[in-house]
Order: sequence, then C-alpha cells, then structure tokens
Amino acid sequence: MKELLISLDSRSGKPLYEQIYTFIKEEIRNGKIPPGERLPSSRALARQLSVSRSTADLAYEQLTSEGYLQSVPCKGYFAGDVTELYQLGGMSRRAEPVQRKECPSYRYDFAISGIDRGGFPLNAWRKISKAVLAEEDSSLFHLGDPQGEWELREAIANYLHHARGVDCGPDQIITGAGNDYLLMLLSVLLGKDKPIAMENPTYKSAYQCFKSLGHPVCAISLDESGMRPDELGQSCAQIAYVMPSHQFPMGTVMPIRRRLQLLAWAAEADGRFLIEDDYDSEFRYKGKPIPALQGYDKNDRVIYLGTFSKSMAPAIRISYMVLPKRLMAAYEQRGRCFSATVSRVDQKILEIFLREGYFERHLNRMRAAYKNKHDLILKQLRAMQDFVTVEGENAGVHVLVSFINGMNEKEAVEKAAAAGIHVYGLSEYFIEEMEAEESRIVLLGYATMEEEEIISACKGLMNAWGGAADRP
Repeated sequence: MKELLISLDSRSGKPLYEQIYTFIKEEIRNGKIPPGERLPSSRALARQLSVSRSTADLAYEQLTSEGYLQSVPCKGYFAGDVTELYQLGGMSRRAEPVQRKECPSYRYDFAISGIDRGGFPLNAWRKISKAVLAEEDSSLFHLGDPQGEWELREAIANYLHHARGVDCGPDQIITGAGNDYLLMLLSVLLGKDKPIAMENPTYKSAYQCFKSLGHPVCAISLDESGMRPDELGQSCAQIAYVMPSHQFPMGTVMPIRRRLQLLAWAAEADGRFLIEDDYDSEFRYKGKPIPALQGYDKNDRVIYLGTFSKSMAPAIRISYMVLPKRLMAAYEQRGRCFSATVSRVDQKILEIFLREGYFERHLNRMRAAYKNKHDLILKQLRAMQDFVTVEGENAGVHVLVSFINGMNEKEAVEKAAAAGIHVYGLSEYFIEEMEAEESRIVLLGYATMEEEEIISACKGLMNAWGGAADRP
C-alpha cells in the first residue's frame, strides 16, 4: 500500500479536499504512483492527514470520477491506468502553435456599427434586472410564447404607434434574437423561391442572409429619393427590401411620393410585399421623425422590422417584426413551430424598460449625445471643404465623404490607414460591381468615438487627404 506524504496548507485559499485531489492526481500522472497500486482507505487517509473523513471521501470521489482511481468493492482504491492521458498530453505539447490572425492596428476607428461607449443604460437595466429576479417567478425559466411574451409585444406595439406611426396589434408582432433570425423565419413564411429586390448599395448582412437561404436577389439602383420604382417594376422581384427612413449606407430619407410608388407596386399583384427595415429611425437631428412606411400601407403589404441593437446595444439581440394580417395564417401554419429565441427574463426586463418610460428617457439622452458628435464631425469636415463634400447628414450615426479632388476610395482608405485611422469604403456595401464614378466615397461612423477622438482623427484625415487637394 502506498503511503501518501501530503503537505496540506490550512491557510491556502484552496479547499483541503482539492489539495489532496491535486497531489494524488499529479503523482499518478507523473508515474510516481503506478497503475494498480493500492491507496490508503479514506478513513486511514483522513486519520493520517488529520482531516475529516468527508474531506478524504470528496477527494477520492473526484479522482474516481475522472478515472485516476478505481474503486473495488471490499478491497479499496487503486491507481488507474492513465497511459492515454500521457499520450494526449504529449500530443498537446508537440502540436504546432496556432497562429493568431493579426488585425490591423488603428489609433482611431470611424466604426459604422456600435454605440456610444457610455451609452448603455446600465444602472436602469441593473435595477430592473434585480427587481425581476427578486420576484422568484419560476415561470420566467419555462419556454414561452414563440412570438414573444404578450406584455412585451403590447409595449412594443404602443411604442411603435406613438413614435413611428405603425398601425399594428400585439398579435402581429414577433420578437427574435436579431434581424437575421427574423429574416430566416420570414423566408419560411414567404417561400424560398420568392425573388427579392434590394437597394444597391445596401445592408450586406441582410443580402448575405437572403442569398444563403436560396432567394434570388436582384439589385435595384438608387436615385436621390431611394429605390427606383421603374427598375423595380421591370424586375422579377416579388419582395422589395427597403430602408425608407434612413437608407444604409447612403443616408437617403425616402420622400412620401416615392413611398406611395413602392406601395402601389406592392399592391399590383398577389404575393408582393415590402420589407421595411427601420433600423435607426430614432436618431434624426433636423425636423420631426419621418413616420414609418407601414403607417401609409392601406393594402396590408408591409412587413416591418425593428431592433433595439442600434438604440441600446448590439449585444441585447432583441429585434421584432410586424407581420401584415394576411401573413398571420402562414405564421400559424409554418412559423409557430419555431421556439422563442429571446429568454423570458430578458423580455420581462425590456417590457418594464419600455412601459415605465426608461426607454424614452434613454433615447432622449442618446439623441443629444449623438447630435453633439454629429455637429462636431460636420464642423471638422468643413475644414476639408476644398477637397471633400459631405452627404447623409442629419440622421443616423454616420456620414458619407465624397472626394472632389480626384482621389478615389481605395487611395483614401489606404492614406487614412497609413495615418492609423480606419475609414470604410462605400464599395463594401454594393451587391453588384459599382461604376467608376461611385468609387470616390467613404463612410465615417461616429457613435463609438469620444468627442476628443473625433477632433484628433479628423485632423489626421486632413493631413492624410489634404496632400491630394491640388490634383487636377
């Protein structure tokens, strides 16, 4: 029988049973206790180490469950054969190290996605979370309604009616973990054979989602009012995906006449729908918010998408879809089998956040913060007016910079990168090859940057881009 000379430290933060377990495991792994050797009984070990019997039992149970010991009834504990563990360890040590993919390092990043660093309403969210969990409502941990909890959908419907002019009831709303999930669900309802028209350039994530689901996608060019209805009418599309309140990435706000033209197109044939992605309509800095396209729909043809990712935080991952009443039967038949993808706890927190006015106060605070950044970046860009023009301002959290000095997008991105500044070329958002004259635009997002960083980064861009100002 192997006598174990274990030195225990009662002042260590590690429990005594864990110290015993670690010592015996390492002795077996290192071959100092060979396979098949008998160990002291837990009673004898406890007496030897002056610990309780339960402490020794706990250490032996853990070692047995991991295969380091074998318990033989009426005989005792014996060291297990851990040869395979040695082989695995050797393989691990001999394996070639995995090379981490290095990302370019930038001092400043005009990121298009993301929120203000201090923008998340952490105190309010924490307060509501504690209150929800303190209720000890066990039903919150059961599987809920596939559409989302009724109370949350009721709060969303009330918000949409007052803030966006959306005409819907809670029964038409479906919540989900992000727009990608909702688009996949929508594909099930509409059928994967439906051709979809998308603005060009557009939100590439939605485009990639539709393509991966098997939908034929056709690109429709934009004019100063948005998606061109003449091109849409000539296409084979049955669905049109649009962002009328603030087109991404161009920043176009679709006027009422163009909205009515798209609604007329949808009403011309059975099975046609408009998908309205209202991703960041909360942030408008000039005039009143533009009502949603859905509010003008008299023929039940608009599918409305919204999210809390832009207004609160990307990690919240709560989006919602308002289905036309004519699609509710399809949802009951083919969509209700998909379980809810947002936990009931998170839904309850968000419901209270909406219902008790926290969201409205949060939006007011963020509008003020983003407007300050918006005005600041426009002020900085005015110093470059000899070689750039600015578009897409007064809404959202990014602007477009067009070069009038002969510089193209590729040169602008490379010069900025050389100065340690990350800017984004418009060509990244086209779904068909762009024409040459459209390749002189870059996007600057400002939500994630501090005001001091905006000033410093714009000065860096002035130096990086200003050298080309004298080009013919």
